[in-house]
Amino acid sequence: MNLLSDQVYTFKLNSGEELVAKVQSSTDTKVVVIDPVSIAPGPQGGLGLVPSLFTAKQHGPVTLNIHSIAIIAEVDENIHSKYIQATTGLSIPEKKVLVG
Repeated sequence: MNLLSDQVYTFKLNSGEELVAKVQSSTDTKVVVIDPVSIAPGPQGGLGLVPSLFTAKQHGPVTLNIHSIAIIAEVDENIHSKYIQATTGLSIPEKKVLVG
């Protein structure tokens, strides 16, 4: 498994749950992530990011069994920005092209 450390990925679990997390390390049997958030429906019907674990140590590492993961993909840029905002409170401005 060649996942890059400190990169944010989307994980689709065998249970159907989709989560976004930053990879700390990975082996052939596990992926260790930090700050996992789950995709959940928002109040107006959109999608939101909520903590995957409410009772775990904040910002601590979480181990995913590789056999519990159906799909691993690079996270979309828009979701990446929302992930950074959800996990750090920092808002990343949109990239805009200035035309003069």
